[in-house]
Amino acid sequence: MMDLERVNAYMARVRASETETFEPVPGGLKTGLDLGTAYIVLVVLDEEDNPIACEKQAASVLRDGVVVDYIGALHIVTGLKKRLEERLGRELVNCAIAMPAGTESSAQTHRYVAEGAGFEVTAVLDEPSAANAVYQIEDGVVVDIGGGTTGLAVLENGCVVRTADEPTGGSHLTLVLAGNYHIPFEQAEEIKMDPSRHREILPVVRAVAEKMASIVRRYVDRERTDTLYLCGGTCCLQGIETIFEKETGIRTVKPEDPFLVTPAGIAMDCTAG
Repeated sequence: MMDLERVNAYMARVRASETETFEPVPGGLKTGLDLGTAYIVLVVLDEEDNPIACEKQAASVLRDGVVVDYIGALHIVTGLKKRLEERLGRELVNCAIAMPAGTESSAQTHRYVAEGAGFEVTAVLDEPSAANAVYQIEDGVVVDIGGGTTGLAVLENGCVVRTADEPTGGSHLTLVLAGNYHIPFEQAEEIKMDPSRHREILPVVRAVAEKMASIVRRYVDRERTDTLYLCGGTCCLQGIETIFEKETGIRTVKPEDPFLVTPAGIAMDCTAG
């Protein structure tokens, strides 16, 4: 069972590190690079996994977890790394990377982006497993819903026994909103990210959220699974956990701030340097 209070407190510190640079314990630093469909995120932790600093930038250089604009991705990662190094007053050397489960063939391109920006890659993970470095669950299913895909990792006795990923994510919600309101994609994205409008838009995007839940339902044994643990930027949509619980018949929980869970977990798996 996930310690929700612990996770919420930890993620609040990660979120705060976007604007405040915390003092690390003596030693090396660990960086998690999350190349997402909607955002690229760098999270820096110290050797004891305390959040130190975080930078992110909206991006459209990946599609369904695969880098489709290498130069664009490299430019963004290089810029984020430089900003963090200026905040920290030291060079960032090592990083870990992750990709949606089932897209391991894209790992080499992710590695090229990281190395091109000046990192040494010390670990390569799938995103749901990375998120569990934060959640620390022994049994259950971690569901990571990003901009392009819905991925999951089934855990039994602390070990990942199955992973899966399919192309339905936050970008699909945005497309539905754009069509419903007859507005550009960018404007629809702003509406989706505005918590004050979530109650209004949930009925509009419910069918897409139900499709995400159906992906999970196909891969999960409901007789052996008692809880789904959500993370990823799309899970910031208020009420999405209720839809998952109804569609799957499985108890569903998420932290107060699920967006940065995966990049923080990626950083945890990095070798300090």
